[in-house]
Amino acid sequence: MTTSIATRLVDLIRHSGLAEGAHVTEQWAADALEVSRTPVRKAMVFLTEVGILNRVPNRGFFLARGADTLTRPDLSEDTDVEQDAYFQIADDYVGGRFTGSFTAADISRRYRLTPRQADRVLARMDGEDLVRRRAGGRGWEFQHVLTTVEAHDQSYRFRMIIEPAALLEPGFAVDTEAFGRHRRQQEALLRGDILLLPRAELFQVNASFHEMLVGCSGNQFLLDAVRRQNRLRRLIEYRHQVDRSRLTHQAREHLHLLDLVEGGGIEEASAFLQDHLNKVRSLKTGLGPEA
Repeated sequence: MTTSIATRLVDLIRHSGLAEGAHVTEQWAADALEVSRTPVRKAMVFLTEVGILNRVPNRGFFLARGADTLTRPDLSEDTDVEQDAYFQIADDYVGGRFTGSFTAADISRRYRLTPRQADRVLARMDGEDLVRRRAGGRGWEFQHVLTTVEAHDQSYRFRMIIEPAALLEPGFAVDTEAFGRHRRQQEALLRGDILLLPRAELFQVNASFHEMLVGCSGNQFLLDAVRRQNRLRRLIEYRHQVDRSRLTHQAREHLHLLDLVEGGGIEEASAFLQDHLNKVRSLKTGLGPEA
């Protein structure tokens, strides 16, 4: 609920054209969004955590960036419809409501797409290794991906073995350019991108962060293993981006991990990464932390 109201509040701020430094009151937001002040206050605290609002003691909340900077990707009407269909297909598959083989015509009918829109959605999913053409080229089928809590848990346990070990590889070396790029991306998340990025791009930012770290090991087998896990978990991970409030802590931990590695504390970084993955595993699967 916090993410939903926060998103609506950002839209309200943007459409109102508020300037940087504008006072954003709880009552104004509650009246405009037609909700009570309690959930609005929680949403405003979240927006403070992601760098969109500033909170001044005894004065309230103020806009940290102008409304003109709170832009979402410019989607045409067709692209917006295709995005909705893409995520609905993913949700239906993970939820067990869409199984077996299918054709582009099936996608078009079920999700009310034009034939061209259905083809573009399938091309995107094919490019992300989520679906593949059936043998002989007649119809489509889903690739093997994670769809259950148990499989999701096992994937994280696998990553808890592979990723911390990658940091301890004898060939591990910091890629300064890559570290700088990913530091900027994680910092941008804390300046509002956590709320502004579409789900697929948000997943890619964080998945590529982990691939970058493992890639620094120089061990191609470890990197291939992590890339495969990221492909397998993409659809089930989309479900966890409905509530983005936990992602501020995740981004801060990613930045701390970069600090540890760049500071030469490789063994500490490896242990921190394992703990980080375990906490995220527990949050996403609900199966509880390891002892």
